[in-house]
Amino acid sequence: MGCCRSSLRAVTAHHPEKPPGAGAAPLACRPSFSAAAHQAAPPPPAEAGFKEFSLAELRAATGGFAAENIVSESGDKAPNFVYRGRLQQQQGQGRRGAIAVKKFAKMAWPDPKQFAEEARGVGRLRHRRLANLIGYCCDGDERLLVAEFMPNDTLAKHVFHWENQTLEWAMRLRVAYHIAEALDYCSNEGRPLYHDLNAYRVLFDENGDPRLSCFGLMKNSRDGKSYSTNLAYTPPEYLRNGRVTPESVIFSFGTVLLDLLSGKRIPPSHALDMMRGNNIQVLMDSHLEGNYSTEEATALVDLASQCLQYEPRDRPNTKKLVTILEPLQTKLEVPSYEMLGIPKLEEEVPPPPPAPQPPQHPLSPMAEACSRMDLTAIQQILVSTHYRDDEGSNELSFQEWTQQMRDMLDARKRGDLAFRDKDFKTAIECYTQFVDVGTMVSPTVYARRSLCHLMCDQPDAALRDAMQAQCVYPDWPTAFYMQAVALSKLNMQSDAKDMLSEASQLEEKKQKNSR
Repeated sequence: MGCCRSSLRAVTAHHPEKPPGAGAAPLACRPSFSAAAHQAAPPPPAEAGFKEFSLAELRAATGGFAAENIVSESGDKAPNFVYRGRLQQQQGQGRRGAIAVKKFAKMAWPDPKQFAEEARGVGRLRHRRLANLIGYCCDGDERLLVAEFMPNDTLAKHVFHWENQTLEWAMRLRVAYHIAEALDYCSNEGRPLYHDLNAYRVLFDENGDPRLSCFGLMKNSRDGKSYSTNLAYTPPEYLRNGRVTPESVIFSFGTVLLDLLSGKRIPPSHALDMMRGNNIQVLMDSHLEGNYSTEEATALVDLASQCLQYEPRDRPNTKKLVTILEPLQTKLEVPSYEMLGIPKLEEEVPPPPPAPQPPQHPLSPMAEACSRMDLTAIQQILVSTHYRDDEGSNELSFQEWTQQMRDMLDARKRGDLAFRDKDFKTAIECYTQFVDVGTMVSPTVYARRSLCHLMCDQPDAALRDAMQAQCVYPDWPTAFYMQAVALSKLNMQSDAKDMLSEASQLEEKKQKNSR
């Protein structure tokens, strides 16, 4: 629930383009982890299982690149589309010719020779942990990649937007291990760079086994950005020099581990602060309902912390990822499709129906203001409610009423006056002075500063403050409402809609309990 606890149940995309030792049983003893599944096939020559398609073939396979066949997360608003398709003739790739076709923006790769060379390099990779590239197309200024189609959605769907069941702990560990194996294989084969690794790049095949999309092994354009996600999730060295390194990939893998641990998108900087508190329960997905091993969770949190280190040299390599994750694997006898709750070897899993809409209730003034993105109305509500929701959040002894305490409360008072007068920059400064002292913790101050950041066009900072308000007061509807507005400002509309619904449900529950 919330950015600190939410499952965000809305239906999302089916493919990755957006905008994730000792004590182990021998491989031969693992029914769902066969030795063949762990080993890469010998790298084939470019012509083995890999071909150049004509534009006409791919147009026919995708129904003329029909909008209803777009499966990339941002739909027809994305710069590069991914389409679901079916080849007219069996090509020996995937079940019954199902393919995923990535169509690049015009002039993304102006040199057809360079694009073809890059595609052939990725096409030589073959591994059970990859959604393998099976071809490409260069026709005029059109550039397309063709990959095996994975019919059972993305990790983002199963972790953030699940409908019937949350992803169980053993499956989360399996996902981490499989993706680490895929990255280690690519690194060993001379392709260590992976662009924009996130939960949308992790796919599930017809058996429910997680695989890494091959599309991330090539950039979206010859000179384009390697990261399309929010800057809060981008490796710090990429922000400094714009270059992707093998260590950058490890950082991104760490963000996928955070997704698996928490069931939500948490900025790495905020997650590291939570980890330093040595309280993994704050970080863990509440929908697991405690059904995980504390020892395993601690190991995964520790690995995520290593991956997210600021200095690239302090992060582990892919071999170490595999070494740490292998002994954590459990339920080895249970196939992935059972843990995902999907049918065994269905010919093709149809797209899921739209998620049922929550029952409509009369909206509270706060809910209505947030749904309209009316920041002025939200400000007026926060002024009128004052600090009544902070009651009980601080218990201070007489000795704590020092001069420092009086100065801190004075800073809050000055912040309140600036907030009332809509001087939002001054309010941010005063509330920051109050927060930095740390003697008192006020969810209302975080909510008010969150709105100030929104008024100053700083949605990332607004989201962090709203999340912090929830951490102080876990079931406070206002914290959820503010997260919804910040997410909407960050163009994460699906998540914002779900957050607004959760906030409304919490508010209704709170009102019932107060009767």
